[in-house]
Amino acid sequence: MNVFAIITALTAVSALFSYINARWIRLPGVIGVMLLSMITAVLTLVAGKSFPIITNIVHDLDREIDFSKALLDVLLGFLLFASALHFDINRLREGLRSVLTISTVGVIISTLLFAGMMFELAPLMGVSLPMIYCLLFGALVSPTDAVAVAALLKKSKMPARLETIISGESLFNDGIGLVLFVTFLELAQTPDKSFHLQEVALLFATEVFGGLILGAVTGWIAYRLMRSIDDFQTVVLLSLTLVMSISAIGSALHVSVPLAVVAAGLLVGSHPVSKDPDSPINDYLGRIWKVLDDLLNTVLFVLIGLQLVSIKINNSYLLIGAIGIVILLLARALSIILPVMLLKRTLHLRYNSITILTWGGLRGGISVALALSLPESPYRPIILGGSFVIVVFSVMVQGLTLNKLVNRLLGSNPA
Repeated sequence: MNVFAIITALTAVSALFSYINARWIRLPGVIGVMLLSMITAVLTLVAGKSFPIITNIVHDLDREIDFSKALLDVLLGFLLFASALHFDINRLREGLRSVLTISTVGVIISTLLFAGMMFELAPLMGVSLPMIYCLLFGALVSPTDAVAVAALLKKSKMPARLETIISGESLFNDGIGLVLFVTFLELAQTPDKSFHLQEVALLFATEVFGGLILGAVTGWIAYRLMRSIDDFQTVVLLSLTLVMSISAIGSALHVSVPLAVVAAGLLVGSHPVSKDPDSPINDYLGRIWKVLDDLLNTVLFVLIGLQLVSIKINNSYLLIGAIGIVILLLARALSIILPVMLLKRTLHLRYNSITILTWGGLRGGISVALALSLPESPYRPIILGGSFVIVVFSVMVQGLTLNKLVNRLLGSNPA
């Protein structure tokens, strides 16, 4: 299949699933299309030649699309920019201490706790995972997914402060999560290499601060260019160019592209693009990116569901995924509770809020994409299968029950 045929097939499948969900199933958009994608993938695996048209489309899409590269190199930048563009910067300032604490210290604690518990419990299920691969597993599932969070919180009844913390955390924790993942991956591939804290600190500084600087500089340049004109078409083209340029430059400089597009999106979104306060350009730009966000989210969750065709899931992987869900929720809770206990005078989080933050830490396509990017090893299928089970549970179960949990714990009382 050529590029146009792939895009056409993927768009057609996404449109079909979106229509079926909107017409009959009526689940939240991304959950509905992901469920239909998984059902289609299962039918493809079970029925074989009974559904030749669907089977051929699914297998062709799976063979032709590199999900890991498609998400990490293409879709992620647009989705994160759209989320940051619509993020209320004033609310972020109010919850900045909580956001930064949970997105840095919290991710590190969660990764270490997950790895330690998985290392001890995996042998009980007949699966042997070395500690370094347990750390890799923890690094790719501990950060919450900004794309999944943004998609599933749109119709949430969560209090504004908690929604800000969860959304803000998910925007910023990719940097530390990716640094941990890259560091552990290098150690797994070169076990004889000495481990120096200075190297990790340098990698962290390059990835995180380099990404923030790149996003701030390119975002400021793009904003000044937008501000100097009053042509909507050109403003939209500049915003698209901004995201694509950050992806290209960030990859070349080996800095965090996710943090760069978040920084650029927050900068552009926090100021009016047009000098004229009555100009519709400010509102129209937001609407255009909202439509792009919804469309790309639909495509992404279709791709996540269709990954079931290529990911082998056996009983061992299901057990690893199931225990991984329990461990991850426990590690997530402790990674929030510990900073709250140490900084209780500044974080001001009640324990019912901690429960909501724990359950609202959703995982999505980034975890699957990172797992797919792992080089071949005896442990890759275990981590990939377990990650997929965790992501499906997070989106389908946590996503569908989050509002019920909020209503039960908080009712009409603010967090």
